Amino acid sequence: MDKKKLRSQEWFGREGKMGFIYRSWMRNQGIPDEGFDGRPVIGICNTWSELTPCNAHFRELAESVKKGVLEAGGFPLEFPVTSLGETLMRPTAMLFRNLASMDTEETIRANPLDGIVLLCGCDKTTPSTVMGAASVNLPTLVVSGGPMLNGKYHGEDIGSGTHVWKFSEDLRAGKMSPQEFSMAEACMSRSRGHCMTMGTASTMACMIEALGMTLPGGAAIPAPDSRRKVLAQQSGRRIVEMVHEDLKISQIITREAIENAIVINAAVGGSTNLIIHLTAIAGRVGVPLDLSDFDKIGSNIPMLVNLMPSGKYLMEDFYYAGGVPVVAKELGDLLHQNVLTVNGKTVRENTADASCYNREVIGTVSEPIQESAGIAVVKGNLAQHGAVIKPSAATKELMTHRGPAVVFKNIDDFHARVDDPDLNIEASSVMVLQNVGPKGYPGMAEVGNMPIPKKLLEQGVTDMVRISDGRMSGTAFGTVVLHVSPEAAIGGVLGLVQDGDMIELDVSQRKLHLEVSEEELAERRGHMVQINEHQARGYVKLYLDHVLQAHEGADMDFLVGKSGSYVPKDNH
Repeated sequence: MDKKKLRSQEWFGREGKMGFIYRSWMRNQGIPDEGFDGRPVIGICNTWSELTPCNAHFRELAESVKKGVLEAGGFPLEFPVTSLGETLMRPTAMLFRNLASMDTEETIRANPLDGIVLLCGCDKTTPSTVMGAASVNLPTLVVSGGPMLNGKYHGEDIGSGTHVWKFSEDLRAGKMSPQEFSMAEACMSRSRGHCMTMGTASTMACMIEALGMTLPGGAAIPAPDSRRKVLAQQSGRRIVEMVHEDLKISQIITREAIENAIVINAAVGGSTNLIIHLTAIAGRVGVPLDLSDFDKIGSNIPMLVNLMPSGKYLMEDFYYAGGVPVVAKELGDLLHQNVLTVNGKTVRENTADASCYNREVIGTVSEPIQESAGIAVVKGNLAQHGAVIKPSAATKELMTHRGPAVVFKNIDDFHARVDDPDLNIEASSVMVLQNVGPKGYPGMAEVGNMPIPKKLLEQGVTDMVRISDGRMSGTAFGTVVLHVSPEAAIGGVLGLVQDGDMIELDVSQRKLHLEVSEEELAERRGHMVQINEHQARGYVKLYLDHVLQAHEGADMDFLVGKSGSYVPKDNH
């Protein structure tokens, strides 16, 4: 690319007063003349934060990216954006995903950058930064932070998130002592990195590789492994080449790439959260994507990866077995093999030499871990716009079920009553949680996998049908119907359900039906009082006023699409 065409030269290549301003203040960091001579300026978007433990090693990772940029003749400039710590942020990190995307988008657009490397790892830092970068549409490449090493407890591997849910149920049921629970806490997160189960963070890393937005093999390398730094350094070199090639994000994230991500998510047993995030990303690049597409494209795909919560192993094992390239090669023509990726090669070219080193971890299409997995989309009067369930994490016998509703009005009502010995609930009941969707919580928290009532746990019940307009952690499991749309807080039928109403779930028929007549629902709606629990101001008010429903990706209406990278006005 001619340096005169570089976007950064609109700043650093200027003469006179504006050129003086743009260069002079940058020089106080010790930048020599050649920093402004027309070489590509690469922005390293860093979601590092000590409040985001998954990403706490990113300053070190950024240094590896810088090395690669410098080796390729680029000029690296690192910048921070809002970081979203899944485990600490209240009421939920999802509330702030769109805020982080705005921060990413506007920081990139406002500054003299030609290409972008996104450093992300924790659940929301990946989709938020990709959403923001997509709306600017510069050459962009992703480096994820990598998963933690396997947890170790009493001689067995334990998985982040997945074993939290198991151990907490065991503690409530009296099967585990408080001392054992505390010991397990210290054994689970024993290295840098994000969750090592196939939870949302690992799902997002696999999604990014499936979209072609990271270098091949980048999803599964453990965070402490030195090869993670090698990948970062190679990514720094490659982004400079991408700028010279003018290879933009919109050329990578195409409809075919998005379909690949849906298929690979099914094959790896990925999180239902992929639906929300991939839909939002598609909206930013202008690719039509409907909730039903996830079912049509990904519901009958063989599950090839044997990872928790749907299987036995963890991300460290997945990497040693060969990672996403092996999965892509095994899937063959179930994928669009000729789509372009950030290294300038196709999926087929990138995976031609991939080899599997452990068939217990990665199966084959002819001998899969499960015959079909993916995400099932159910609809009916209880979810006119749809709801989702992850069959691979559910109990087979409950996939067709009819039972009476036990309704919790909100998360506080749930916590107050779930362990009440007098709660009128049986194993055949259907637990219904209202008002935990995008507007209801607010932020659509990961509370859909409601814990089983204590008195049922003591009876040996391990799973029940649970329905909500919220989400669940990708590390969780159970027969859980999620993302009910429209949500209760905006008048969805979910908010009209009462104790004792019969609910029918038939996943094979894609059916979720409330056995209440339309006349009765209309009567209930006439007496329904919408209570605004949120005395919102600032960003939360903006979110509540503009957030879209779950089936639309829960982005904000005014953020859908892209504004591009052109900035017409100077600042002085």
